[in-house]
Amino acid sequence: MDPKATLEHLKTVASARTHKTLEAIYEVCQEQAERGISDFSFSTIARLGEKRGVPQAQSIRNAGGVHYRALIESFAAGVPVKKKTSNKPESEAWIDELPTARHRMLVQILKSELAEARRLVREVVPPNLEIYVDDRSAPKGSFKLDDIERRALEYILSEDFMSLWHFKRGKVGDVIDENGQKVLKPGTIDAIEKSLKYL
Repeated sequence: MDPKATLEHLKTVASARTHKTLEAIYEVCQEQAERGISDFSFSTIARLGEKRGVPQAQSIRNAGGVHYRALIESFAAGVPVKKKTSNKPESEAWIDELPTARHRMLVQILKSELAEARRLVREVVPPNLEIYVDDRSAPKGSFKLDDIERRALEYILSEDFMSLWHFKRGKVGDVIDENGQKVLKPGTIDAIEKSLKYL
């Protein structure tokens, strides 16, 4: 039954004092439909019709609001609503084809939760992360630093070494002498620190 017919039918079964309220609800719903808006929730209709005599949402939900609910639901189910142009990709178009607003809302919630979970995964494992597997056939210990090699590299980084030769660390991982001349190239300190950490 279309909304106009529903209104006329409800007037025949509802008390005379509710007729004016039914007409106010009809006007608000009709305006929503003409604007192409598909929101016919009780709270929205109550808010839009507050100054026209439409009861509050809770009153519509109560047992006494059965006629009001029937009229609003006839709009939600039967009024052809102009579809807004959507920026959704085709892979999500099926959501709009679900039979009820409740199902569409639940799917949208699940979709947003999935997007949040994917965002968290990207934080843990950044996109385009390159993972290298060391598949050298030599025994694992053969490319690790032994104690003597490690102490030698640690000594180069030490304050004793730097002060003995009047060196200091530069800003780009280099080593500079007392005249400001580069003794070791940029990145040398970083390379030694990485070697000590990973080898």
